[in-house]
Amino acid sequence: MSKNTTLIKSLKLHQVVFMGLAWMTPMIFFTVYGVAHEAADGMMAAAYLTAFIAIFFTAYSYSRMVKAYPIAGSAYTYTKKAINSKAGFLVGWALLMDYIFSPIIAILTFGIFMNTEFPAVPVFVWIIIMNVLLAVVNIVGIKSAARISGISVLVQIGFILLFCILIVKDILNGETGANSLFSITPFFGSDTAFSSVFSGAALICFCFLGFDAVTTMAEETIDAKKTVPKAIFLIILIAISMYMAISYLTQIAYPDFAFANPDNAAYSLVQLVGGNLLSSLFIMVLIIATFTQGVSSVTSVSRFLYALGRESILPKKLFTTLHPKYKTPVANILFIATISLSAVFINLDTAVMFVSFGALTAFIFVNLSVIAHYYIKMKKRSPKDTFLYLIFPLIGAIFISWLLTLLDKHTLTMGISWVVVGFIYLFIKTKWEQAKERKMPAPSKGHLTSKEIM
Repeated sequence: MSKNTTLIKSLKLHQVVFMGLAWMTPMIFFTVYGVAHEAADGMMAAAYLTAFIAIFFTAYSYSRMVKAYPIAGSAYTYTKKAINSKAGFLVGWALLMDYIFSPIIAILTFGIFMNTEFPAVPVFVWIIIMNVLLAVVNIVGIKSAARISGISVLVQIGFILLFCILIVKDILNGETGANSLFSITPFFGSDTAFSSVFSGAALICFCFLGFDAVTTMAEETIDAKKTVPKAIFLIILIAISMYMAISYLTQIAYPDFAFANPDNAAYSLVQLVGGNLLSSLFIMVLIIATFTQGVSSVTSVSRFLYALGRESILPKKLFTTLHPKYKTPVANILFIATISLSAVFINLDTAVMFVSFGALTAFIFVNLSVIAHYYIKMKKRSPKDTFLYLIFPLIGAIFISWLLTLLDKHTLTMGISWVVVGFIYLFIKTKWEQAKERKMPAPSKGHLTSKEIM
């Protein structure tokens, strides 16, 4: 019997939605609360609404591209096939930054909040423990971890509902600064400049990452051309419902809420709402959430490195090596574990910004891929098609591009530098391969080349 395996189409709509939400991690709202609050100058609800509008256009583009290419690969594959291989490389290289920093965020969040709960144990100790645990689980126990993703999502949603119910109770009992449950202040009526709202939205786009990850499951989804697009929109609708509920209620209930450290601001907020009991429950749920997020993140980046190695974008021999027993890319996992130790030295703000840069860059090119594939290559140019395949994705690309420019200068400088390094690497690699081909002896007339054999 052949040891080769093929992907089985077994995933249904609800399973794809849960897997996307597990990757997204609903508790991410609390993870980035302090950083996002500062970026949006307190206008969280308006920033989340703005981010959702931008994401909606991009989600539409993802839904179109998964119909065109119902295969694994997501933004990298879409850009490579719809535009060209060099643009695909750019997206793949930018996404590499996104994927590399995603597990760092999970590990760093775990360390920060565990240190808040147990201050006697330094943050770096928790970071090392979480890093080792994620590496081991990804090497030998990924199937077991995947089974609890759905449970993890339900637990997180349950905590969010409890959190919102407690705030509503306090508002109705007159125990907060809000006079009623209804107010336009979270969206209007603040002295905060709209530029702060948009800056917050640029960072908050990070909270929606996960809707795009389900496109990598297309080869394992029943009727992927219909199921995956539905899952994409369900995921972002569920996410915005949760994010808007929390941000709206916290804004009207605690308009003057302040914090000293943005990295653990959410812990202070939870204590304000529910005291020590809720904050202890919060830490427990957050541990579950960061664990599943970390497992998913390490899984994603190790497989992404494997895909780049398989296509010889990265050294093939190193990045395509699988463990003989567990059939997992152990070298890739250990590589990520080593990089993730940098969580000891960087702050949450920096990590979130870098992930946002990689994600927003990929989103721009997915929007452009719709135009390249449908409007240019397939020549779908009727009035309706022009709106669907030119105007709509173009609005998405422009909106996301604008949000990208609103990231802080340090992030943009580092992100652009990363892309430049990628192009230098591609240039050197291309020249080396061309020189290698020139040195290869021409095949003799009596022998067939590999292309002729094919």
